[in-house]
Amino acid sequence: MSSTKAAERDILTTILPNGIRVITEAMNHVRSVSVGVWLSSGSRRETPEQNGVSHFIEHMLFKGTTTRSAEQIARSVDSIGGNLDAFTAKEMVCYNTKILDDHLPVAMDVLSDLVLNPLFRDEDIEKEKGVILEEIKMDADSPDYIIHEVFTSNFWKGHSLGRPILGSKENVKSFDSNILRDYYQSVYTPSNFCITAAGNLSHAGLVELVSQRFDKLAPSEPAPVPAAPATHARISFKTKKDLEQVHLCLGVPCYPIAHEDRFTCYVLNTMLGGGMSSRLFQNIRERQGLAYSVFSEMSPYSDTGCLSVYAGTSLESAKLVVESVLKEFIDLKQGPAPAEEVRRAKDHLKGSLMLGLESTSSRMSNLARQQIYFDRFFTLDELAESIEKVTAEDILAVARVFFDPKNIALTVLGNLSDFKIEREDLVC
Repeated sequence: MSSTKAAERDILTTILPNGIRVITEAMNHVRSVSVGVWLSSGSRRETPEQNGVSHFIEHMLFKGTTTRSAEQIARSVDSIGGNLDAFTAKEMVCYNTKILDDHLPVAMDVLSDLVLNPLFRDEDIEKEKGVILEEIKMDADSPDYIIHEVFTSNFWKGHSLGRPILGSKENVKSFDSNILRDYYQSVYTPSNFCITAAGNLSHAGLVELVSQRFDKLAPSEPAPVPAAPATHARISFKTKKDLEQVHLCLGVPCYPIAHEDRFTCYVLNTMLGGGMSSRLFQNIRERQGLAYSVFSEMSPYSDTGCLSVYAGTSLESAKLVVESVLKEFIDLKQGPAPAEEVRRAKDHLKGSLMLGLESTSSRMSNLARQQIYFDRFFTLDELAESIEKVTAEDILAVARVFFDPKNIALTVLGNLSDFKIEREDLVC
């Protein structure tokens, strides 16, 4: 067992003999503790036939263990005033809870129990199929969800990053206890586990709690590093006649999450569509009145990424909205941005960063993401300094790399009639 301490932030790391990392950040001014059990494998690891299994297992782990029923799991945390949650993403899965510091032993007992001792009973699986199928239907009723799923499936076509986290209806219906157990046993291994906590806690105390519950797991080999996926500049149209709006998603490849120019990307995205003072919001919504919702966002992963723009508008205004987005791409490529705009974007980013790390739950998540993607921890001063170093010339250089017409992908959703946009229309 080895332990290290990060400079400035009160972060301690211990690696258990079987390879599980336990990471804590002390926040002695609060009375809460947030703790999460993280897996560095999400839906990206799934084959087409397995698509949706990670999310299904996440649901099943709350359905009962060898020592607790589903109701007892819920009551164990409810009775101490805490909350218990989980999520599945493309490259990670998390089970987490937030409780008062006095109740950390109870919370750790519940979390470890549901993660390590699931039952996967046939009757529970059949019931949960119905729940997840309803979840898929619910998302299918949301145009925001549909547009992003269609765009993603085309952008990373043929790759697991392009498939939905929930899986298909057919896959969900096909899952049984053998499929779930086999996948669980291949993924829920020490090399994939990372346990993080932030709040009013003792590092040694948490390490002891984790050791008592996880040290029986045998060491495992890390999963092989997958090949980076190709991106595709596809133009696609999906007709949904009951929609009042036309929904647009336009995107280009961007850098992976740990790229050395990532802070330049963050500033660029903030300037483009990251807030109410951004170019897209001010031009498309405020000046032209073409959309209520318009924004840009980055979706970076370990070896690839996407910078995308979303807007909801009328059929009559859809082409003008696309032209307006492309005009912003052109402007960002033509010359350095004004110093005042760069300053505003940097301050916005730094403020969001600081405010976003005020809670124990956000610190707990931050620890896990930095461990999984960077294998080190950054102080707030380091992050702020990295943002400050970004120059207008850096932003210009990245814009010229990203906003290449041949790399632009576009998805349009709505009651489209004969609406079309051709590749030659996507000029920037």
